[in-house]
Amino acid sequence: MTLLTSPSASIVTLTNVEKHFGPVRALSGVSLSIGPGECVGLVGHNGAGKSTLVNLINGGLVPSAGEVSFPASGATRALEAGVRSVFQELSLCPNLTVAENLRISHDNLRGVGWRKRAHTEIAASLDSIFPGHGIDADTTVDRLTIAERQMVEIAIGFAPRGRDARLVILDEPTSSLDAGIAQQLLTHIRTFCAKGGAVVFISHMIGEIFQVASTIVVMKDGRIVASRPTAEFTRATLVDQMGHVAAETTDAVAQRRAPGEEVLHTGDGLVARKGEVVGLAGLAGHGQAEALAQLYLDRTSAWWGDKVPKVVFVAGDRGRDGILPLWSILRNATVSILSQTARHGLVDRAAEARVAAAWKTRIGIRTDDVRNLILSLSGGNQQKVLFARALASDAPIVIMDDPMRGVDIGTKQDVYAMIQSEAARGRTFLWYSTETEEVCQCDRVFVYRDGQISARLDGADITEDRILEASFQMQEAAA
Repeated sequence: MTLLTSPSASIVTLTNVEKHFGPVRALSGVSLSIGPGECVGLVGHNGAGKSTLVNLINGGLVPSAGEVSFPASGATRALEAGVRSVFQELSLCPNLTVAENLRISHDNLRGVGWRKRAHTEIAASLDSIFPGHGIDADTTVDRLTIAERQMVEIAIGFAPRGRDARLVILDEPTSSLDAGIAQQLLTHIRTFCAKGGAVVFISHMIGEIFQVASTIVVMKDGRIVASRPTAEFTRATLVDQMGHVAAETTDAVAQRRAPGEEVLHTGDGLVARKGEVVGLAGLAGHGQAEALAQLYLDRTSAWWGDKVPKVVFVAGDRGRDGILPLWSILRNATVSILSQTARHGLVDRAAEARVAAAWKTRIGIRTDDVRNLILSLSGGNQQKVLFARALASDAPIVIMDDPMRGVDIGTKQDVYAMIQSEAARGRTFLWYSTETEEVCQCDRVFVYRDGQISARLDGADITEDRILEASFQMQEAAA
């Protein structure tokens, strides 16, 4: 394995590193070096070993074999070497303010007036990365949207905190951000690296990798299978190196039968018919998630549940709204079908096991045993379990709140195909996404602005330009 930079000048160097969890080899013989000014795009399918690798770099794990060192600083610990991490699973304390959350990772904030200093530092970091963010540092985190929480996590990662950050690890940092805010972050990454900082950028949005990475490192089955300058990759060769060539997309919408009768009509004008995929678009935090939550609650709040639920929900914020952390993968995947398969009011364990095994194979959940805890899975594989839970049921309406967070490109293509297949069978999907590419796959799109529907787009009118125009037009009209 060729190192990316001179070992003596590198911020971090890994030499023949291995990591074992019992009989499972999460990493095998990984060597890597990252130096000042580099942005390393780290890619691979869910379960390829990316999270294990970055946890070895940041000191969250110790290697089973090999060595992790910090040559340029001579430090023995990642924190002392200026290594920071911003993880896909948000870790802020919801009962604390934004400024107080900075204090958790900033030992020098103590004594009289520390809150004021924390407020100043985190506000400055937010301003530098996300101009016009509108986040008050004295607001408690539980009052922020998921996009705002992700912005705060990122700002804490880049904040000085007593010593400048030298290497910032960003794990799916744009997964909850709309396109405009994501571009602000990508611009900041380029500036940070140009000034001598380094970034490890993990993303399943390949376009973002090509925008910011100077080098792309591809992982598969716990090994680095490719490491080259970004200019030497194309989208096709990168996907091929990952070991999964996404299937060519077909015009599945055109192949479906005409949508059926109206199944949903809300007071604000949202309409959906049987067999349709209806998209909700617009800038993040403009009422889409609230609209979906209300639709779900209106159809699931009966005291006595139906044998077949009227609607099922796929959460994007899986930690808050999706997974049941103390349960197994099997229980998480099958909780939606228990009433459908029950016999005389008792759970049919055999039927439950068959459903879990079928969906493990169909959607590619990477585990050797579905009886393992859900938290044993990577974030992307946890999201697959939530898809399995929803699609395994017979519910006629599926609500999806930005569900592709942290899901790799191969799985995305598989899920897109499943959505189109289920729609062809007459199921209706309501799909909010911050990714315009996903929204453009829908039959009809409702664009939200300031908590209201600002436009309805159908057929050929569903384009990125029209969606962006509708996202801003109400603001412009009010100006």
